[in-house]
Amino acid sequence: MLDVHYWTTPNGHKITIFLEEAGLPYNIIPVNIGKGEQFKAEFLAVSPNNRIPALVDHAPADGGKPLAVFESGAILLYLADKTGKFTARDVRGRTETIQWLFWQMGNLGPMAGQNNHFSNYAVEKLQYAMDRYRNEVNRLYGVLNRRFADRTFVAGEYSIADMAIYPWIVPWERQGQNIADFPHLKRWFEAIKARPAVVRAYDKAKEINPNQGGIRTAEERAILFGQTAASVAHAAAKAG
Repeated sequence: MLDVHYWTTPNGHKITIFLEEAGLPYNIIPVNIGKGEQFKAEFLAVSPNNRIPALVDHAPADGGKPLAVFESGAILLYLADKTGKFTARDVRGRTETIQWLFWQMGNLGPMAGQNNHFSNYAVEKLQYAMDRYRNEVNRLYGVLNRRFADRTFVAGEYSIADMAIYPWIVPWERQGQNIADFPHLKRWFEAIKARPAVVRAYDKAKEINPNQGGIRTAEERAILFGQTAASVAHAAAKAG
């Protein structure tokens, strides 16, 4: 019923966590972003931004033709609405869930991504950039630590907001952070990590991509970090 165009990144993990938590049947279509598979015509048809993940629902609620959704936050909202799970139904609870989901999309994800890039992937080590993004990630960890001081989950009950945030905390060491400095965040992190559905989602990731992480090859580096409008158009034409 559900096709998930997926690779083993934090944004990809969000979707498999939801699907495992909800117990929904789904089919993973691997999109190896290091090999440029995100430029293939069949993927661009469902994800025009040439980024994973993307979802195709072959049985949408309106009974119509298959429905494609891209952007991980939009996919989580779509699945929550489809299933009636992992977001509050009342206006205040739903608003709280959505705002923390958007917090991850607009803050933790982009800042952690830039931190990872400049600290671990950039050939030229720019101290200003490294400090800037590492410090901002540290600030965001502090936001979460304060949030979890008096609650179990980020927005009431366990929700899509927790699912969105967790994969971006997993590589805390790679982010240059010490999770022990944030005891409330650490407690939440360990609790989410132990959930059986989360374990299953990460086990699937290991099956699909056993060699996660590490230094990118020159070819991968060019594919992942050198994209312009022209280069994307060329890659898409080459991929067919």
